[in-house]
Amino acid sequence: MNEYDSDRMQDLLNLSHGFETVESAEEADLILLNTCSIREKAQEKVFHQLGRWKKLKEKNPDLKIGVGGCVASQEGAKITKRAPYVDLVFGPQTVHRVPTLYENTTKKDSSVIDISFPKTEKFENLPEPTSDGPSAFVSIMEGCNKYCSFCVVPHTRGNEISRSLESIIEEIISLSLKGIREIVLLGQNVNSYRDSKLKTKGLGLSNLIRAVADVEGIDRVSFTTSHPFEFGQDLIDIYTEVPELISHVHLPVQSGSNTILKAMRRRHTRDEYIETINKLKEIRPGISISSDFIVGFPGETEEDFQDTLDLTDEVEYDESFSFIYSPRPNTTAKDLEDTVSPQEKKERLDRLQTKLEQSALSISRRMVGEVSNSLVTGVSKKDPGEFQARTENNKVVIFSCDDQNLIGNFVPVEIVEAKTKSLRGIYRPEC
Repeated sequence: MNEYDSDRMQDLLNLSHGFETVESAEEADLILLNTCSIREKAQEKVFHQLGRWKKLKEKNPDLKIGVGGCVASQEGAKITKRAPYVDLVFGPQTVHRVPTLYENTTKKDSSVIDISFPKTEKFENLPEPTSDGPSAFVSIMEGCNKYCSFCVVPHTRGNEISRSLESIIEEIISLSLKGIREIVLLGQNVNSYRDSKLKTKGLGLSNLIRAVADVEGIDRVSFTTSHPFEFGQDLIDIYTEVPELISHVHLPVQSGSNTILKAMRRRHTRDEYIETINKLKEIRPGISISSDFIVGFPGETEEDFQDTLDLTDEVEYDESFSFIYSPRPNTTAKDLEDTVSPQEKKERLDRLQTKLEQSALSISRRMVGEVSNSLVTGVSKKDPGEFQARTENNKVVIFSCDDQNLIGNFVPVEIVEAKTKSLRGIYRPEC
C-alpha cells in the first residue's frame, strides 16, 4: 500500500509542481517520508531518519520535509512537536492533497497537518497511473473493520472504503495500454471489497477478479492482503474459473493456537484456517501459501507456540513474514499483561523463522525440473547481465538470455536449482 501511495505522490507532484526524483537527500527541495506504524521499531525509525534530515534543513532553510502514512495518522501534531522542522504531516487518506499541503507550507511559517479520513475522495483525485516494468499495484479499498486486538490499522487508515468497480477497471485499462501485464489488487483486507456504487454482496472481490482478467492485455492477476475470516467459497472457486489468477495467496494466520487467535480477536479458528488452505490446494495443486506470524503475544505459552510450529508443518508455507509482538497505541492488546520474556520471544522467533525457511526451501527444491510460464519483470538486482522473472506460483527465478526484448513477456523457464530466496532457471523457448 505504501509503495502504491508513494508512486502516486510522485505522479501528483510531478504534475502540480514539476518535481522530479533525485538520487540523494542532499539534492532535494522536498523530502517525503511515507511511514508504517504496524511495529514500534518502524515508528522509531521515522524519528531517527528525521533527525538525520534536520542537519540538511539547517544548511538549506528552504528545504521542505513531510511525513505521511500511518505514523503520521497516528501521531499527528505530536510529530511536529517532537520534530518542529517538519513542514507537512498527512495521513494515508490525504495523499491526494500533498501538492496543496506543500503549496501551503511555502506561504506560511507554521507546519501544515491533514490526517483526516475523507472517503473515496483520494481515489477520485489521483492522476492517471504510471508504472515501471510489466507489473502494477492497483488499490481497490482501504481501511479495516476487523479491529484485531493487536492491530493499529483501523485507527491509522480508518474504516473499510471500497472504490467502484468501474473506476478500478478504468485504471487497469489505462495501465494495460501502457504495457502492464500483471495487476496486483491492494487493500488492508481485500476480501471485504464491495463495489462502492452498488454495495451488493454478490459484487465482491471474486467478481472484480473476473472483470480484471477480462481486460485485454492483462494476463496475470493477484491480490493482497487477505483475511481468513472473509475468504469465502466464492473466492476459493474463482481459482477454478480464472486461469489468470496467480497460483499464490497471502493469507495471514498470526498464530496456530486457538487460545491466542481468540485473544487476538481474529474471528477464525485454526481448523477453519486449515480448511480454507486445503480447499485452495485441492483446486490449485502447487499453489504457494504465504502468511504473517506474531510471536510472543501476551499470554502465549510454549504449548501455544508449539501449535504455531505444528501449523507450519501442516500447511507448508512458501514465504512468510514473522515478527515479535509489538504493543501499539489504541489497541486493546496493549493493556494485556506481557507474560513472555524478551529472551523467550527472540528464541521463539528464531525457531519459527528457521522452520519457515526450511519449508520454503523444500518447496523450491520440489520445483526443480519443472518448466514454469514466468513473467520477466526486469534484470537481476545482483547481476544486470541476467533476467529476473516471477513463476506461476510467484517465486523469483533468475536466468540468462541474450534476447533483451524479454522484459514484460511471459516465457518458459526450466527450474534447475533451488536457493534460499530464489530459483535458478534456464530459458526454454522450445517449450
